[in-house]
Amino acid sequence: MVRFGAPRKRGVPGLVRKSLCPHDRVTQAIPTDDRTSAILPRGHHCAMSRLSLLVDLASLLAREVDFDALLRTACERLAAALEADRATIWLVDAESGDLFARVALLPELPSLRQPISRGIAGYVARTGELVRLDDARSDDRFDPSVDRATGYTTKTVLVAPIREDEGAPVRGVVQVLNKEGGPFDLEDERYLAALATQLGRALRMTTLRGGGTPGVVLRGPFNRIVGRSDALRRVYERVTLAAQTDATVLLRGETGTGKGLFARAIHVNSARQSRPFITVDCTTLPAQLVESELFGHERGAFTGADRRVPGKVELADGGTLFLDELGELPLEAQGKLLRFLQDRAFERVGGRTTLQADVRIVCATNKDLERAVRKGTFREDLYYRVRVVEIAIPPLRDRGADEIEDLARHFAESYASRYARPEPELTPEAISALRAHAFPGNVRELEHWIESAVALAPDGRIVPDLFPQPARVRDSGPPSSGEATGAQPGVKIPLGLSLEEAERRYIEATLKACDGNKSEAAKRLGVGRNSIGRWLK
Repeated sequence: MVRFGAPRKRGVPGLVRKSLCPHDRVTQAIPTDDRTSAILPRGHHCAMSRLSLLVDLASLLAREVDFDALLRTACERLAAALEADRATIWLVDAESGDLFARVALLPELPSLRQPISRGIAGYVARTGELVRLDDARSDDRFDPSVDRATGYTTKTVLVAPIREDEGAPVRGVVQVLNKEGGPFDLEDERYLAALATQLGRALRMTTLRGGGTPGVVLRGPFNRIVGRSDALRRVYERVTLAAQTDATVLLRGETGTGKGLFARAIHVNSARQSRPFITVDCTTLPAQLVESELFGHERGAFTGADRRVPGKVELADGGTLFLDELGELPLEAQGKLLRFLQDRAFERVGGRTTLQADVRIVCATNKDLERAVRKGTFREDLYYRVRVVEIAIPPLRDRGADEIEDLARHFAESYASRYARPEPELTPEAISALRAHAFPGNVRELEHWIESAVALAPDGRIVPDLFPQPARVRDSGPPSSGEATGAQPGVKIPLGLSLEEAERRYIEATLKACDGNKSEAAKRLGVGRNSIGRWLK
């Protein structure tokens, strides 16, 4: 049962509770066209506020926001925009068939759930029709039980189905009650229908669905991040808590586990979300250019420096700087980074002026930093400075076979939409193959498998033969004495090697089998191209 009560103090940054009075000022000029004018009341004082809500909601669909906070803030702004007393977002529970109030401006009850066969909300969820009533109590579909439980009196009602597009299965309904000054009108209808479509698209990024059947299963608290396993719950908790502070965060996990998604989730759920999110991939920085890339340079600082160029630290001022694969940062640059972390002060290359930048630091690594400290390749003082909040992202194999299947269905639907394929159907044999594979490349490898299968399935039917074959490296010669055959045919790895050395040799063999093509080797291994160079180095 989902619990909710008084609105949380923390809404969604970027979907802030804006003033909706007749003198509401919109800070950004938003051009309107025939479609937007059709959903906005002509001459209404708050027309731009209504449009602002639609624009804000649309802008957040592709970001890793806290889903409940997004819906709650949207609910509050919707009620104000339509001058309604209350707003509720009901979702259809795909597992039980009931309607449950995921978000409601309803302080009297701690939770609300009802059969889909009951009430106006249930009618809209079953039929997909939009309903507008000037006198709810005179309609046979009205269910007074909630009013009796809360002591509330429902008078006017406007309810719209939530779905991605016209004709798509209904995922829930959005309901507003008791408009101030009279009944809801046709313009209110059009606006709520448009908003419901935006909510449907938000659900597409945040829920699991059973093909063409109605209903949703919430797959996690953050938009775009799929996962309901116990292994991820601690991650969600820490990400949520870290987002509420400016503490430096270190994300640790294997390649392909989604560290970048969680870094963005920390940023977009923080007070800095409206400021830049700047990413620095430390694997791609040449040692001689690291300082310039991070801190910028002055004109004439070196050959070819014909103008002043700001660094990533300056560009991230007020926002978040994400240092991806921090363990690959050259040793000579680590001291400059440490100084910035301590004092938030830096100088551009070739400059003498000390500058300040208000930047929140989030780092990620798949490297054993403790071992790097012992080897002298990573500064111990920097190590402790970046480990303020440490979050370990679990590998896909630790999240369970159910999560692999959930992710596979999510990717299949996403790529089917992108490549204009029919509704994807994962056959039982395909699901078995997916659940049985270890996915050493983690979520990224699984995504590549599904993308390949969808591209090769014009009828939408996904079978095991459409998946890329696990990396099988051809034997490049007779085995030497003492060699043992690896898990894949043709790979010969000597016994007694360290794990790091065994990985390096396996990657070298894969690269050789691909005739030196790093992109193809990366695809076979289910990793990013930059990872190949990093591992070999």
